[in-house]
Amino acid sequence: MSASRRSPLQPLVRRIRIRRPWRLAAEATALVAAAAVAFPLYWMVLSAFKPAGEIQSTEARPWTLAPSPDSFRRVFEQQEFGRYFLNSLFVAGTVVIASALIAFLAATAVTRFRFRFRTTLLVMFLVAQMVPIEALTIPLFFLMRDFGQLNTLGALILPHIAFSLPFAIWMLRGFVRAVPEALEEAAYIDGASRTRFLWQILFPLVFPGLVATSVFSFISTWNDFLFAKSFIISDTSQSTLPMALLVFFKPDENDWGGIMAASTVMTIPVLVFFVLVQRRLVSGLGGAVKD
Repeated sequence: MSASRRSPLQPLVRRIRIRRPWRLAAEATALVAAAAVAFPLYWMVLSAFKPAGEIQSTEARPWTLAPSPDSFRRVFEQQEFGRYFLNSLFVAGTVVIASALIAFLAATAVTRFRFRFRTTLLVMFLVAQMVPIEALTIPLFFLMRDFGQLNTLGALILPHIAFSLPFAIWMLRGFVRAVPEALEEAAYIDGASRTRFLWQILFPLVFPGLVATSVFSFISTWNDFLFAKSFIISDTSQSTLPMALLVFFKPDENDWGGIMAASTVMTIPVLVFFVLVQRRLVSGLGGAVKD
């Protein structure tokens, strides 16, 4: 076939044929990774529905022919389980809202305003993010004791807000910077005050970033066990949901069915929260604000 009669689609077809094996390999890798991530969740839910005999069996089977809700019944029959659940919702919700608002204002301040030690402050935020939580648990315990916050939900809310802020401020800083200054100047020319521009123009534009940081804050607060165990000492009515798992750990034999059922119940609010903010989360991680 001469060059003049060669189809213009041939280079495209050749390129697709070359790239197709790599695309198949990438898709296969993604499926394997998704299966590896989903398998522990599947095994947790499966163990929650397995009868006690199958859980204690030496032959582990990835299925059950006789699902039973007994493990969930034992979980919900716990006297303080409902209170633990409400405490976790209150603590996580308060941390998400408070950290999002504070991080939004702080990110706007360090991005839009010029002041002394601004760079030093940003570096301090980054350094604070690098400090492990375990290293600060004992100092935080004495701090909460001195402020009279032990055995209160405030002892869980305040540290989680503090640990969520560095990441949230650094992430929102990019969203605020992406909003053109010309938009702010145009708003001032039209008679908008700084407060109106902040909440009616800037806040909706960086809202996807707020959602992305809120997911991080919610998950870290909801799954927290270290602070709940360290700061809630005697008043069990102030405990959160992760503490409910301790009921099923017994000296003679652990109730693995109850542990898996309680873990499944703990996972449901996280999944619901993720589904509700999924669209905003994708745009937030990808960078929804463009010049």
